[in-house]
Amino acid sequence: MAMNRKMYELTYILTPVLSAEQTAEVVARINVIIQGAGGTVIHVDEWGTQKLAYPVDKKRNGYYVNLYFEGPGTMIPRIERALTIDDNVLRSLILAMDKSMIAHYHATKDKKKSAPVSQNQED
Repeated sequence: MAMNRKMYELTYILTPVLSAEQTAEVVARINVIIQGAGGTVIHVDEWGTQKLAYPVDKKRNGYYVNLYFEGPGTMIPRIERALTIDDNVLRSLILAMDKSMIAHYHATKDKKKSAPVSQNQED
């Protein structure tokens, strides 16, 4: 039986009180959870610490991580449960990507690759 694999976007916010090493461990652990559930991590983009729109658990900042993965739809409840019970994750959102979202992802990914490294060259 062939499993229907879809592409997903996961954005989650980590508590800002973690050290850099702890943050890296949590990000790696979430990637392992996705892979253990049958998914394939495509791209991880760490946005860093940002101000939250409103306080969450009395915290005004959070460490944002956005990642893209693909896998069967049956793995989503397992990933959501793991994110919910992790005390280091303040909020998370998983989106199933449609054709236009996938096209936008590939267009921006290709644009980032072809962009010049430095545009500010002052002498």
